[in-house]
Amino acid sequence: MSTESDALIIDSLSKSFGDIKAVRNLSLDVKKGEVHGLLGPNGSGKSTTMKMILGLIRPDAGSIYVNGLNPEKDPTEVRRIVGYVPESPRLYEFLTGIEYLDFIADIHGLDADTKRRRIKEFLEALELEGRENEMISGYSQGMKQKITIIAALLHKPKLLILDEPLSNIDPKSARIIKDLINGLSREGVATIFSTHVLEIAEAICQRLTIMSQGEVLASGTPVQLRELAGMPGSGLEDAFLKLTGTGDIQEIVKALL
Repeated sequence: MSTESDALIIDSLSKSFGDIKAVRNLSLDVKKGEVHGLLGPNGSGKSTTMKMILGLIRPDAGSIYVNGLNPEKDPTEVRRIVGYVPESPRLYEFLTGIEYLDFIADIHGLDADTKRRRIKEFLEALELEGRENEMISGYSQGMKQKITIIAALLHKPKLLILDEPLSNIDPKSARIIKDLINGLSREGVATIFSTHVLEIAEAICQRLTIMSQGEVLASGTPVQLRELAGMPGSGLEDAFLKLTGTGDIQEIVKALL
């Protein structure tokens, strides 16, 4: 069971799809206000874990508590306090940007004034002002990603689950989002942040969990992970490659050449 300081507790979580064991006996905790990076190669179980936290996928074993709530028993309440950006967002493309955000705000019960103010602030900040009345189907991938991020933040969630949130985002907007995550952290909002860009993970995450084949390989601060890899003076990328057993890059490049 989670404590007052825990935003997320995962204990002995497992999930299989047929013969594929996507997540194996996974345990981790995230404190309120913590930005926790979830790293790993493709197919390591990161996205499956995130969907189980939301109650979108039912685990085979183990338990999850989000601010003391169990997603299996209280999925609606969990989604009420969580903001989610999936790896491949699916929007209602027959709506305009403003119609979609208005719809999301209504789902979360925002009053008219708060809804109007927050949508306006986000549209201005992410440089979508003037494009909000266009159909989402005509948006670029970056614009669609921005709309998804705004929708995840509108209701001031207590836990953010961000699966590759900065893909297709321009550098200025990416910096705004990173600074916003840090600002929300200071207000007690916890974040699970999955990315393949290790420089981003190191810049904004206080702790990191590295997954491989559904299991936790290592967890700790960037400094602790370097030490665990026996590479205290290296970059996080080199430590990550060593810990995941994928460090034979030069041999691969040599063979390709």
